[in-house]
Amino acid sequence: HAQGTMLARMFCTSSNSRKVDVLCDDEGYVLIDRDGKHFGTILNYLRDGTFRLPTNKQDIQELLKEAQFYLLEDMAKQCQDVLDRECNENRDQVMDYIKFRIPVVTTPLPEKFFLSIKMPVVRFSYNRHNNKYSYTEKSDNTLLCNIELFDKLSSQHHNRLYFVRDLSGRNEICCWTFYGGGKKLSEISCTSIVYATERKQTKIEFPEAKILEETLNCTLYHNNEVELPDFSSLSTYDDSAPV
Repeated sequence: HAQGTMLARMFCTSSNSRKVDVLCDDEGYVLIDRDGKHFGTILNYLRDGTFRLPTNKQDIQELLKEAQFYLLEDMAKQCQDVLDRECNENRDQVMDYIKFRIPVVTTPLPEKFFLSIKMPVVRFSYNRHNNKYSYTEKSDNTLLCNIELFDKLSSQHHNRLYFVRDLSGRNEICCWTFYGGGKKLSEISCTSIVYATERKQTKIEFPEAKILEETLNCTLYHNNEVELPDFSSLSTYDDSAPV
Protein backbone atom coordinates (compact mmCIF):
# COMPACT_ATOMS: atom_id res chain seq x y z
CA HIS A 1 0.00 0.00 0.00
CA ALA A 2 3.06 2.27 0.17
CA GLN A 3 3.52 2.62 -3.58
CA GLY A 4 3.05 6.20 -4.72
CA THR A 5 2.85 7.57 -1.18
CA MET A 6 5.04 10.26 0.33
CA LEU A 7 6.96 7.69 2.37
CA ALA A 8 7.66 5.70 -0.77
CA ARG A 9 9.04 8.80 -2.45
CA MET A 10 11.18 9.58 0.58
CA PHE A 11 12.82 6.19 0.75
CA CYS A 12 12.61 4.86 -2.80
CA THR A 13 15.76 3.65 -4.57
CA SER A 14 14.33 3.19 -8.05
CA SER A 15 15.42 5.74 -10.62
CA ASN A 16 11.89 5.61 -12.06
CA SER A 17 10.34 6.77 -8.83
CA ARG A 18 9.88 10.40 -8.07
CA LYS A 19 12.12 10.86 -5.05
CA VAL A 20 11.77 13.82 -2.72
CA ASP A 21 14.50 15.41 -0.67
CA VAL A 22 14.64 14.35 2.98
CA LEU A 23 16.28 15.88 6.00
CA CYS A 24 18.53 13.67 8.15
CA ASP A 25 20.14 14.21 11.53
CA ASP A 26 23.78 13.58 12.38
CA GLU A 27 23.15 9.88 12.91
CA GLY A 28 21.40 9.44 9.58
CA TYR A 29 17.84 9.25 10.88
CA VAL A 30 15.25 10.82 8.57
CA LEU A 31 13.43 13.76 10.09
CA ILE A 32 9.78 14.18 9.08
CA ASP A 33 8.41 17.55 10.08
CA ARG A 34 4.95 16.31 11.05
CA ASP A 35 3.07 15.81 14.30
CA GLY A 36 3.50 12.18 15.32
CA LYS A 37 0.06 11.90 16.92
CA HIS A 38 -1.48 9.97 14.01
CA PHE A 39 1.69 8.40 12.59
CA GLY A 40 0.81 5.00 14.04
CA THR A 41 -2.50 5.11 12.19
CA ILE A 42 -0.65 5.98 8.98
CA LEU A 43 1.76 3.05 9.37
CA ASN A 44 -1.04 0.58 10.16
CA TYR A 45 -2.90 1.72 7.06
CA LEU A 46 0.21 1.18 4.94
CA ARG A 47 0.54 -2.34 6.37
CA ASP A 48 -2.96 -3.66 5.76
CA GLY A 49 -4.97 -0.92 4.05
CA THR A 50 -7.42 -0.42 6.91
CA PHE A 51 -7.72 2.08 9.74
CA ARG A 52 -10.14 3.14 12.41
CA LEU A 53 -11.60 6.59 12.11
CA PRO A 54 -11.33 8.80 15.21
CA THR A 55 -14.53 9.53 17.07
CA ASN A 56 -14.29 13.31 17.20
CA LYS A 57 -14.22 15.92 14.46
CA GLN A 58 -10.92 17.52 15.41
CA ASP A 59 -9.02 14.22 15.24
CA ILE A 60 -10.62 13.42 11.87
CA GLN A 61 -9.54 16.82 10.55
CA GLU A 62 -6.01 16.20 11.82
CA LEU A 63 -5.89 12.74 10.26
CA LEU A 64 -7.16 14.17 6.97
CA LYS A 65 -4.23 16.59 6.86
CA GLU A 66 -1.77 13.77 7.58
CA ALA A 67 -3.33 11.57 4.90
CA GLN A 68 -3.06 14.42 2.40
CA PHE A 69 0.58 14.98 3.29
CA TYR A 70 1.46 11.29 2.96
CA LEU A 71 -0.54 11.07 -0.29
CA LEU A 72 -2.94 8.45 1.04
CA GLU A 73 -5.87 9.20 -1.23
CA ASP A 74 -8.30 6.55 0.05
CA MET A 75 -7.74 7.46 3.70
CA ALA A 76 -8.12 11.15 2.89
CA LYS A 77 -11.35 10.45 0.99
CA GLN A 78 -12.86 8.50 3.88
CA CYS A 79 -12.01 11.30 6.32
CA GLN A 80 -13.41 13.93 3.98
CA ASP A 81 -16.62 11.93 3.43
CA VAL A 82 -17.24 11.80 7.18
CA LEU A 83 -16.61 15.53 7.57
CA ASP A 84 -18.87 16.33 4.59
CA ARG A 85 -21.64 14.15 6.01
CA GLU A 86 -21.44 15.91 9.37
CA CYS A 87 -21.45 19.28 7.59
CA ASN A 88 -24.61 18.30 5.69
CA GLU A 89 -26.29 17.17 8.91
CA ASN A 90 -25.43 20.48 10.54
CA ARG A 91 -26.80 22.31 7.49
CA ASP A 92 -30.05 20.37 7.80
CA GLN A 93 -30.29 21.38 11.44
CA VAL A 94 -29.71 25.01 10.50
CA MET A 95 -32.39 24.82 7.82
CA ASP A 96 -34.80 23.31 10.33
CA TYR A 97 -33.93 26.15 12.70
CA ILE A 98 -34.62 28.71 9.96
CA LYS A 99 -37.99 27.12 9.24
CA PHE A 100 -38.81 27.18 12.95
CA ARG A 101 -39.14 30.85 13.77
CA ILE A 102 -41.62 32.10 16.32
CA PRO A 103 -43.86 34.90 14.99
CA VAL A 104 -43.66 37.99 17.15
CA VAL A 105 -46.85 39.98 16.78
CA THR A 106 -46.19 43.69 17.15
CA THR A 107 -49.49 44.95 15.72
CA PRO A 108 -52.73 44.41 17.67
CA LEU A 109 -54.78 41.70 15.98
CA PRO A 110 -58.45 40.85 16.53
CA GLU A 111 -59.08 37.53 18.23
CA LYS A 112 -60.94 36.28 15.15
CA PHE A 113 -57.60 36.25 13.37
CA PHE A 114 -56.29 33.58 15.76
CA LEU A 115 -59.59 31.72 15.62
CA SER A 116 -59.26 31.49 11.83
CA ILE A 117 -55.93 29.64 12.03
CA LYS A 118 -56.49 25.96 11.29
CA MET A 119 -53.54 24.82 13.39
CA PRO A 120 -53.88 24.87 17.20
CA VAL A 121 -52.32 28.06 18.56
CA VAL A 122 -50.52 28.88 21.79
CA ARG A 123 -50.46 32.64 22.14
CA PHE A 124 -48.18 34.07 24.80
CA SER A 125 -48.78 37.76 25.51
CA TYR A 126 -46.53 39.75 27.74
CA ASN A 127 -45.67 43.39 28.16
CA ARG A 128 -44.02 44.39 31.39
CA HIS A 129 -44.60 48.08 30.72
CA ASN A 130 -48.39 47.75 30.88
CA ASN A 131 -48.24 47.83 34.65
CA LYS A 132 -49.28 51.00 36.48
CA TYR A 133 -48.29 49.67 39.91
CA SER A 134 -45.00 48.46 41.28
CA TYR A 135 -44.21 44.75 41.02
CA THR A 136 -43.91 42.38 43.92
CA GLU A 137 -40.46 41.17 44.84
CA LYS A 138 -40.46 37.92 42.84
CA SER A 139 -42.51 39.07 39.85
CA ASP A 140 -39.51 39.62 37.60
CA ASN A 141 -38.32 36.07 38.22
CA THR A 142 -41.74 34.55 37.61
CA LEU A 143 -42.17 36.52 34.38
CA LEU A 144 -38.82 35.14 33.24
CA CYS A 145 -40.01 31.63 34.16
CA ASN A 146 -43.05 32.10 31.91
CA ILE A 147 -40.86 33.29 29.04
CA GLU A 148 -38.47 30.36 29.46
CA LEU A 149 -41.35 27.88 29.52
CA PHE A 150 -42.75 29.35 26.31
CA ASP A 151 -39.34 28.97 24.64
CA LYS A 152 -39.08 25.39 25.87
CA LEU A 153 -42.58 24.37 24.74
CA SER A 154 -42.20 26.05 21.35
CA SER A 155 -38.93 24.23 20.69
CA GLN A 156 -40.42 20.86 21.65
CA HIS A 157 -43.86 21.08 20.03
CA HIS A 158 -43.56 23.46 17.07
CA ASN A 159 -44.46 20.61 14.70
CA ARG A 160 -47.82 20.13 16.41
CA LEU A 161 -48.75 23.59 17.71
CA TYR A 162 -48.34 27.10 16.36
CA PHE A 163 -46.69 29.34 18.94
CA VAL A 164 -47.09 33.10 18.78
CA ARG A 165 -45.28 35.66 20.92
CA ASP A 166 -47.62 38.64 21.27
CA LEU A 167 -45.95 41.96 22.10
CA SER A 168 -48.65 44.10 20.55
CA GLY A 169 -49.24 46.13 23.69
CA ARG A 170 -52.50 44.60 24.85
CA ASN A 171 -53.57 45.07 28.46
CA GLU A 172 -52.18 41.74 29.60
CA ILE A 173 -48.84 41.82 31.36
CA CYS A 174 -48.46 38.06 31.18
CA CYS A 175 -51.16 35.86 29.65
CA TRP A 176 -51.41 32.49 27.86
CA THR A 177 -54.24 31.90 25.39
CA PHE A 178 -54.99 28.59 23.67
CA TYR A 179 -56.94 28.16 20.42
CA GLY A 180 -58.02 25.05 18.57
CA GLY A 181 -60.80 23.91 16.26
CA GLY A 182 -61.80 27.48 15.47
CA LYS A 183 -62.48 28.40 19.08
CA LYS A 184 -60.78 29.80 22.12
CA LEU A 185 -60.05 26.85 24.39
CA SER A 186 -58.80 28.59 27.49
CA GLU A 187 -56.88 31.52 28.87
CA ILE A 188 -54.44 31.72 31.77
CA SER A 189 -53.76 35.15 33.17
CA CYS A 190 -50.62 35.16 35.27
CA THR A 191 -51.19 38.65 36.69
CA SER A 192 -53.03 39.71 39.81
CA ILE A 193 -53.27 42.77 42.04
CA VAL A 194 -52.26 42.30 45.67
CA TYR A 195 -52.19 44.49 48.76
CA ALA A 196 -48.97 43.26 50.30
CA THR A 197 -48.08 46.83 51.27
CA GLU A 198 -50.04 50.01 51.79
CA ARG A 199 -50.16 50.42 48.02
CA LYS A 200 -51.40 48.10 45.33
CA GLN A 201 -48.80 45.89 43.70
CA THR A 202 -48.84 43.71 40.61
CA LYS A 203 -47.96 40.09 41.13
CA ILE A 204 -46.92 37.81 38.27
CA GLU A 205 -47.44 34.12 38.89
CA PHE A 206 -46.07 31.02 37.22
CA PRO A 207 -48.82 28.35 37.09
CA GLU A 208 -46.58 25.85 35.28
CA ALA A 209 -48.79 22.78 35.81
CA LYS A 210 -51.86 24.56 34.44
CA ILE A 211 -49.94 25.85 31.41
CA LEU A 212 -48.62 22.36 30.63
CA GLU A 213 -52.11 20.90 31.00
CA GLU A 214 -53.67 23.41 28.61
CA THR A 215 -50.83 22.95 26.11
CA LEU A 216 -51.46 19.20 26.17
CA ASN A 217 -55.19 19.75 25.63
CA CYS A 218 -54.35 22.00 22.69
CA THR A 219 -52.45 19.20 20.94
CA LEU A 220 -55.73 17.25 20.61
CA TYR A 221 -56.66 19.65 17.80
CA HIS A 222 -53.50 18.97 15.80
CA ASN A 223 -53.92 18.04 12.14
CA ASN A 224 -50.91 17.18 9.97
CA GLU A 225 -52.61 18.38 6.79
CA VAL A 226 -53.15 22.03 7.68
CA GLU A 227 -50.93 24.80 6.34
CA LEU A 228 -49.12 27.27 8.55
CA PRO A 229 -50.51 30.80 8.59
CA ASP A 230 -48.60 33.66 7.00
CA PHE A 231 -47.60 36.35 9.50
CA SER A 232 -45.10 38.00 7.19
CA SER A 233 -47.10 41.20 6.73
CA LEU A 234 -48.24 41.42 10.33
CA SER A 235 -45.26 40.62 12.49
CA THR A 236 -41.57 40.33 12.87
CA TYR A 237 -39.84 37.03 13.59
CA ASP A 238 -38.02 36.01 16.69
CA ASP A 239 -34.59 34.83 15.48
CA SER A 240 -33.57 33.92 19.01
CA ALA A 241 -35.97 30.98 19.16
CA PRO A 242 -34.30 27.80 20.49
CA VAL A 243 -33.87 24.42 18.47
